[in-house]
Amino acid sequence: MGLAIIIVRVVLQVVFVAGQGTTVVLPLPGIMLPSWLAGIRLGGDITAEALLTALYDGMRLAAIIICLGAANALASPSRLLKSVPAALYELGISIVVALTFVPQLAADVQRVQAARRLRGRSATGLRALAGSAMPVLEGALERSVALAAAMDSRGYGRSRHVPLAQRRAISVALLSGLVAVCLGTFGLLSAGTAPWLSLTMVVVGCVACLGAAWVAGRRRIRSTYRPDPWRLAEWCVLGSGVIVAGVFVACSMVGVDLATPTYPPEWPTLPLAPLAAIAIATTPVWTAPPPPMLRRTSPTAELVSA
Repeated sequence: MGLAIIIVRVVLQVVFVAGQGTTVVLPLPGIMLPSWLAGIRLGGDITAEALLTALYDGMRLAAIIICLGAANALASPSRLLKSVPAALYELGISIVVALTFVPQLAADVQRVQAARRLRGRSATGLRALAGSAMPVLEGALERSVALAAAMDSRGYGRSRHVPLAQRRAISVALLSGLVAVCLGTFGLLSAGTAPWLSLTMVVVGCVACLGAAWVAGRRRIRSTYRPDPWRLAEWCVLGSGVIVAGVFVACSMVGVDLATPTYPPEWPTLPLAPLAAIAIATTPVWTAPPPPMLRRTSPTAELVSA
């Protein structure tokens, strides 16, 4: 997927040339579109600067995709849902229900298609799809009603009474914290902003969000079935992420060059601190705990365990 992103980014740069740079690699004819189409130019001379810019952008996106893929390969979605704060209780329940019923819908479709084949009917085509939709929908509704009854009998959705003023204060604190985190993060990533001011906004925003989530979670009435303990492996994974983030933020604040690509292309000089942080970022490959074995359980059991 990362390679596909790089190729698509370079192809888009070739088709919609930005006209940057003077080193022409391949002269091609171009068409300038009218101003009401934002003045985009199709084709034109391909320059080395434009190709390198597209390559660098594609490599950044590819690196992000690779990091997300590595995190998904090492993490367990079920354990992540068990760690959802009490303030996001309803969201966690919705995700658990979605993750539980989607595989069952696929199994229902296969079961209905097998039943149609046993009756001598076609299992492909629009008519077969229309004939399979009603049994699948009926089974999904029956499971939803049974799940709702099971959740109601176990007390899901109960909460303490919270005054209106407190609810409004929680909403304002959460919204303000999110805005402060976004502005502070933008300041840290962009040039020309005081690093101490951006870092202060990020810290204040995180404190406001965590405080609002903690106060909002106090009104939840819930018990934990089979709590998920955090051992040394989990703390090692969390610590590696915190250390890497702290090192890169500190390097950007003190003005350490983090291998910014240049033209003409040169081999970047990577300082020791970012290189050590990248090495620490790879430690979850060995320290991350193995995900729990998948087992077939009912939707009610999945909800209770979460």
